[in-house]
Amino acid sequence: MDHASAILERLIKLHPKEIDLSLDRIDRLDAALGHPERRLPPVIHVAGTNGKGSVTATMRAILEAAGRSVHVYTSPHLVRFHERIRLGRTDGPGRFVDDATLVDALNRAEAANDGHPITLFEITTAAAFLLFAEHPADVLLLEVGLGGRLDATNVVEKPLASVITSISLDHEKFLGASLKEIAGEKAGIIKHGVPVIASPQDDVAVQVIERAVARVGAPLHLGGQDWTVSEERRRLVYQDEDGLLDLPPPRLIGRHQYENAGTAIAALRFAGLWPGSPAAEAGIGAVDWPARMQRLTTGKLIAEAPAGSEIWLDGGHNPGAGSAISNVMADLEDRVSRPLFLITGMLTTKDPAGFFRPFAGLARHVFTVPIFGSDSGRDPAELAELARRAGLSAEPVGGVRTALRLLAENWRFEPPPRILICGSLYLAGDVLSQNGTPPA
Repeated sequence: MDHASAILERLIKLHPKEIDLSLDRIDRLDAALGHPERRLPPVIHVAGTNGKGSVTATMRAILEAAGRSVHVYTSPHLVRFHERIRLGRTDGPGRFVDDATLVDALNRAEAANDGHPITLFEITTAAAFLLFAEHPADVLLLEVGLGGRLDATNVVEKPLASVITSISLDHEKFLGASLKEIAGEKAGIIKHGVPVIASPQDDVAVQVIERAVARVGAPLHLGGQDWTVSEERRRLVYQDEDGLLDLPPPRLIGRHQYENAGTAIAALRFAGLWPGSPAAEAGIGAVDWPARMQRLTTGKLIAEAPAGSEIWLDGGHNPGAGSAISNVMADLEDRVSRPLFLITGMLTTKDPAGFFRPFAGLARHVFTVPIFGSDSGRDPAELAELARRAGLSAEPVGGVRTALRLLAENWRFEPPPRILICGSLYLAGDVLSQNGTPPA
């Protein structure tokens, strides 16, 4: 265990709840730390249900291709907490914070907090603000942790731009049971005079966002209306009031990644950070975002599967993600037909039926597995039953390795299968760790 992990084990005990949305505690801590949130580089604030990470990764890749130094704050991490904080550099792409630097920031945040109740996300966000304020950079890409309105990142008073990616049902326990309520929480990051860039949205979400921008006086740039993105002849075509861009396709796999790339492009353009098409071409071709339709081609787990198998990994876990991922699998099936098997683990806070339903008629069988690293993992037997109710053949097994071995032992057909490991970022992180291919 690294030194930061030991500190995090201690900090998690400062509040009885893992999630308790409020700005009071982080406001108090930021004040005790000398308000690092007021000394940040220019900020692009990113909220939404699906696509936040892909949009942020695309913005980072484009800006870094132009030689800009870019800080990034994302969550959750996959393997190590350090992945949440990427510090920009002037001599190349940014890097995850090193252990000594993170330990120092965590210690200072803990001392300033002086034992007061505070959630782990809040105190670690304050520590991240310290690092972002003390290390110069051209831009900070700041991803919301949960929701928006009461998220710890929402103490930033005047970002360059507020970005809202695709909104769908997720985290209903904390954000509300309806799309309208969830959209209201996401729209809580909208600030007076700050341009809002929104991905194409459901009509209900559009109405909520439009009311929010009207209430606070913010310009809105809505995908599908004020800017558009499409795939034409295997190219990405983006258009807004300032013109048309013809760019390479996104490096990230899936039709939904065109929308995410368009949102990233729109955000940089309307925030006044657009570096031009050459940097955009280089950046879009270099985007890396682990556990988002990631093809696993090397590693310790590959040998467990049937020879010649395709193995894909995605941490998506809500109905919107299920729809997007199943579309990718359907596209792959149209190009090269292979039998599809799912290996899935999910948390009790998620909607398995909504996630599984788009795979009915597409996946041949589902292996359900436990989630390690979370107290909220859903029982594999229960998850298998929910998959069956959604129209899928399913069975519980002891883990990912077990599922891969079962396939290897029983597969006697051609062609080799296509295997999708999905349903949870906790599961994705565990797979990358077991495989020996953590994010870098």
